[in-house]
Amino acid sequence: MVGSVRRVNRTSLGTALRELRQASGREAKAVARSAVMSASKLSKIETGKVSPTVVDVERILTAIGVSAEVKAEYMAVARAEATEATAWRLIRRLGHHRKQQQIRALDETTRRIRLFQPSLVPGLLQTPEYARAVFGRKGLTEEQLSRAVAARIDRQQALYDTTKALQFVITEPVLRWRLVPAAMMAGQLDRIISASRLSHVDIRVVPLSVPQCDVPAHSFVIRDERMVAIETVHAEVTITDPRDVELYIGKIDGFAEMALIGNAMRRMLEGIRDDFLTELEIG
Repeated sequence: MVGSVRRVNRTSLGTALRELRQASGREAKAVARSAVMSASKLSKIETGKVSPTVVDVERILTAIGVSAEVKAEYMAVARAEATEATAWRLIRRLGHHRKQQQIRALDETTRRIRLFQPSLVPGLLQTPEYARAVFGRKGLTEEQLSRAVAARIDRQQALYDTTKALQFVITEPVLRWRLVPAAMMAGQLDRIISASRLSHVDIRVVPLSVPQCDVPAHSFVIRDERMVAIETVHAEVTITDPRDVELYIGKIDGFAEMALIGNAMRRMLEGIRDDFLTELEIG
């Protein structure tokens, strides 16, 4: 049994796993077979080309046959890597338009996107006016604001990619929250109604009239059931630990079951939209 502990951090995890395997005298193919993964995947993990999941690390360590002490240390590193937070101030430094470009690249490699939103209209469904109001809260210059909005609208091409399955679960207060004037809110609701008619897009709204057994908490997006991105006040948090991902899948499934879909959902949105339009007529 391999029992020595070496200092390991997130960036050196793959290299450290390779050194452990080599010290054990076990061939890569044998370890990969025992870890229930391809030799190619193990090679990519060991060379840092692929970030291992917590499950991957556990299986590799078990296949190598490390001591309990070594396993505990490496698993702690793997779990730390499975949750990553990026402060919004760092994203602002990078540029919100570049962040939108990064998300678009991620969208392009994702087959199934599931998004829960109790706060704002999801970015892929936002009108330019609504997107400008969202980014306008971030203290950007006019140029930065325009670039961020343009990048978000550009991202919306993913809506028309029929090879993807997109699901949006939105709570009713989102549709009534006056982030933009009434006329713009009416246009935003029309935008959601239109998108809901796309065959590969599933939009659901959780009405306030339905008794609930859960609370919304915060927005999140699940990508191919392998990664969850969460937006908090100070940072974007990304998790990849399968056990944590499963919690978010369960949460969105629960709200999706209680939500209105199809024509019932569209009638609800049309009613809210008409309330905004009536307000304009009275005014």
